[in-house]
Amino acid sequence: MLELGGIIILGILAQWIAWRLKVPAILPLVLTGLAVGPLSTLWTHDGAKLLEPMYKDGSGEGLFPGQYLFNFVSLAIGIILFEGGLTLKRSELKSIGPTVGTLISLGSLVTLVGSTLAAHFVMGLGWSISLQFAALIIVTGPTVIAPILRNVPLKLNVANVLKWEGILIDPIGAMAAVLVFEFIQSGGTVGAYSGHAFMEFVKTILIGLALGAIAAYLLYFLIKKELIPHYLLNVVTLASVLGVFVFSDMLAHESGLLTVVVMGTVLGNLEVPNFREVILFKESISILLVSILFIVLAAHVDMDSLLLVMDWRPLLLFGIVILVLRPLSVFLSTRHSELSFNEKLFISWIGPRGIVAAGVASLFGFKLMDEGVPGAEYITPLVFLIVVGTVLLNASTARFVAKLLGVTQTSSTGVLIIGANKAARLIANYLHGHGRHVVLLDSNEAKVKKARQQGLEAISANIYSDDLAERAELNNIGYLIAMTSSADVNEYSVDKFREKFGKKGAYRLLSSEEMALPKDKLPDEGIFSYTDDFLNLNEIARDFPTVHEMPISSAEELERIRDRFSLQEERMPLFIKFPDGRVEVLPKDLGKLDIGEGVELVYMGKEFEGDKVG
Repeated sequence: MLELGGIIILGILAQWIAWRLKVPAILPLVLTGLAVGPLSTLWTHDGAKLLEPMYKDGSGEGLFPGQYLFNFVSLAIGIILFEGGLTLKRSELKSIGPTVGTLISLGSLVTLVGSTLAAHFVMGLGWSISLQFAALIIVTGPTVIAPILRNVPLKLNVANVLKWEGILIDPIGAMAAVLVFEFIQSGGTVGAYSGHAFMEFVKTILIGLALGAIAAYLLYFLIKKELIPHYLLNVVTLASVLGVFVFSDMLAHESGLLTVVVMGTVLGNLEVPNFREVILFKESISILLVSILFIVLAAHVDMDSLLLVMDWRPLLLFGIVILVLRPLSVFLSTRHSELSFNEKLFISWIGPRGIVAAGVASLFGFKLMDEGVPGAEYITPLVFLIVVGTVLLNASTARFVAKLLGVTQTSSTGVLIIGANKAARLIANYLHGHGRHVVLLDSNEAKVKKARQQGLEAISANIYSDDLAERAELNNIGYLIAMTSSADVNEYSVDKFREKFGKKGAYRLLSSEEMALPKDKLPDEGIFSYTDDFLNLNEIARDFPTVHEMPISSAEELERIRDRFSLQEERMPLFIKFPDGRVEVLPKDLGKLDIGEGVELVYMGKEFEGDKVG
């Protein structure tokens, strides 16, 4: 009981430390696991670990008897990958799909071959063990890339490539590791095994794709038809993921990882009612499982295994994997992409390994050691060296390298609109059509669904959520417009997120009480007409759902037009558009504007006689 409670407490404490230090949680988690595991043998009175995750030879201290530790690891990784799959959106693949596909195919092959050669010639390991090591490190972990993406405001294409690669490559890496493991156990030759391996690979792919999609649509149907009560939605989803994972593994060994990724991706791209709660629940479960897994797996390593990597050869191997093979695989895979040289260079630098590499390495490393395979004792410590080394290197340098290479979002011209009502969607469509990255946020799933059906990017979330500021899709936001029906929500949104999302401007609809104030007393953060509230705005959007443009020649003319447009006129001023295509918010004091030839007023509602429709 003490060990189980201690793991959870230490895991959450490590997560909190990671949050405070803005580093991937894997660092404090692995250090904690090593401290209560192999390193604790240096000071305990009997030389035993404070935490022994697995029984040794069926006797002694340990949390998990026999192979149950690795069964728990497999199920936990499945849940983590399912949660990662929920974050993958088809819209993100429009410009990066071929790049991601090549990275997880050709890139993986380059890493597999190169790492095998490096492990054999640098470490002196046999070919089979070298190949097993290489198969384990072709993955890049989403559990460690996600914190980097949250903390570094990368350009969208770069962030999306790293996110999709990290999630999709995990099941591929696990399958490769399984195939190599079975090859070693078979004792056969490469020629005799290749046909069997190919058939197993195809079988795994087909089962993963088919079963994952079927399970996702079946769960969607049950939720859509309200056959699952709301209070059971989270636990039924969790049970479904576990059931599908186990069933898939029964059909094809280690196909469960691919199956749950497909299941999560399909569900994440369907309009599932009330599914935001499931996503939040899965995020919490994933955090807990990651906390437990890293501590348990690190504690499972023995002191003798740690001493094996206290040598110059493992460091040279680490350097080859990170400084040679990763850039080589990235540049070969992206040679026909639209990514710039600096963007490719940054992606080459970011390749942290995560929970799948650590978990599967522990599983296969100890199994091969039990079978007496020469060199198997090196697998787990070498993979842990790669995991910890890449995370430490990438987490500590990602922001500096991103700024040095110029792959961060410097313009921050994106717009976050709080509210996905009719008027908000009209305005978002206009801004999106003029080259702005626009994200709508609303807790009403029906409104979010309507926005997505119009091709807009929309998030179903509560503005009071603590994790909103960490969402990677909001990295390039520089403007905030709060236009919900609640004056309190609008004011809260601007006050809380001004520094994060509204550095170039944070605006909100004024309340009816504020609009009654004299013009010189109105808040500067107001927007649009300064004389119309949420009801007026949406009434015009309902009756005349069109955005127009009309030329203006001076600030005085603009002032007269803005004062004239109203609900009675069935028109509302929105923005000002400059000749170079820039669309800016109308300030309270229009006299500050430099209005010259080609400037246009953007308004919503009934078309004004003589204007030029944009």
